[in-house]
Amino acid sequence: MTETSCVISLMDKADMLSGHVGAPCPSCEIKLVDVPEMNYTAEDQPHPRGEICVRGPIVFQGYYKDEVQTKEVIDEQGWLHTGDIGLWLPGGRLKIIDRKKNIFKLSQGEYIAPEKIENVYAKCKFVAQCFVYGDSLKPSLVAIISVDHDMLKKWAAAEGIKYEDLKQLCVDPRAAAAVLADMDAVAREVQLRGFEFAKALTLVLEPFTLENGLLTPTFKIKRPQAKAYFAKEIADMYDKLSASEFSPQKPI
Repeated sequence: MTETSCVISLMDKADMLSGHVGAPCPSCEIKLVDVPEMNYTAEDQPHPRGEICVRGPIVFQGYYKDEVQTKEVIDEQGWLHTGDIGLWLPGGRLKIIDRKKNIFKLSQGEYIAPEKIENVYAKCKFVAQCFVYGDSLKPSLVAIISVDHDMLKKWAAAEGIKYEDLKQLCVDPRAAAAVLADMDAVAREVQLRGFEFAKALTLVLEPFTLENGLLTPTFKIKRPQAKAYFAKEIADMYDKLSASEFSPQKPI
């Protein structure tokens, strides 16, 4: 990560066990901090779990002229809170298993880690990029899908669907239903929980980029900006979901 000046852990060349990031480097300390809202604690068995925090001379001093954001990631004891969830394996090996940052709660109390869900949906053939959003006053998630143009064209050709341009195809309910069905299949395959499924989506042609302000320099989604950018689409999806609660279900 960019907030450390080198790696915080390293695998031994003689270690044949895969699936971990090695043991802590001598230049830093690493600890796992409980994240009770995600059911990760240092008391977990057989492996302690929690947010990965690192301290030492390799940790940066702070964000340039941004004391507020600096205090959000570095606590009073000098620990950098990475936002990654890890567990300790035998031999002091560290394994990254989840993300803490950007979690939010839905109206019925379920905690959502959107980046995990977005990484799942990124495996879908139609999905180039994905932004998952949940309103704390609503029970369901919605998604903005920057669609793979070529895959959408191939699907339309296979289905015999005629259209003037891709923009028209993106608003075709049949396209939305096909993409949502593919997303649901992938979500079931990796065993996402029911409340982690997006219940509605909007297809867009525009990619998320640095230029339109939707990505950070490290190519992560700027969530507040994305929420504002797609405010109308998000509101429309929730309106349709609300309307469908008391009527026969239709693709949204």
